[in-house]
Amino acid sequence: MPAQLIRLDPAPDLVEQVYARLLDAISDGSLAPGQRITQEDIAAQLAVSRQPVLQALRLLKKDGFVRDAPGRGLLVAPLDPAWIVKVYQVRGALDALAARLAAAQRLRIDTKLIAQGRKAARGKDVRAMIDADLAFHDAIYRASGNDLIAQSAHAHWRHLRRVMGAVLQQSGQREALWDEHEAIADAIARGDGDAAAALITGHAERASDNLTDILNHVLAERQGDTR
Repeated sequence: MPAQLIRLDPAPDLVEQVYARLLDAISDGSLAPGQRITQEDIAAQLAVSRQPVLQALRLLKKDGFVRDAPGRGLLVAPLDPAWIVKVYQVRGALDALAARLAAAQRLRIDTKLIAQGRKAARGKDVRAMIDADLAFHDAIYRASGNDLIAQSAHAHWRHLRRVMGAVLQQSGQREALWDEHEAIADAIARGDGDAAAALITGHAERASDNLTDILNHVLAERQGDTR
């Protein structure tokens, strides 16, 4: 007798779309830290029913992007500089491993990724800047030949995208970041694993220091505005 399986609900695909759209809005600041959000408003803006919104919000809460609001409802989770430092520490270690493995094979990172990143850095589209940065690091993860690195790193990138979106508009070091990316790619291409690992570790440390400094400044300004 064939096994009797329960029919799958097609809704999760819509839930994933709502989750992604909300995460984008949280990352680029359209939904600001501390902002109250309601199922009804989100459902109306996205032209969907409340059910997929409810499920998406539950996932966002589990992942730490929204939290319970005082009284009732939900709000966008505040940005936490100390948490971002911890995330960068883990990402830096994963990036160094990926760069070292990629360098062992002397793989070349597509130069178009760097050109696209520099173009995004000169523009005003924050989401494009974040996507270009992630695309570069993703190329290194793929070049490493270890799929577990990308799987682990992506869980942390979701949080990094958010803080990057909050500060990139104020950063004057966008082009310098791509100089660092190019140096990392060159070290990988010539097979210098030690240099590639050192460069990408320093890159992560500087990014962490820069982003947390700007974020602390932004948070201090916001606290001043609410007094």
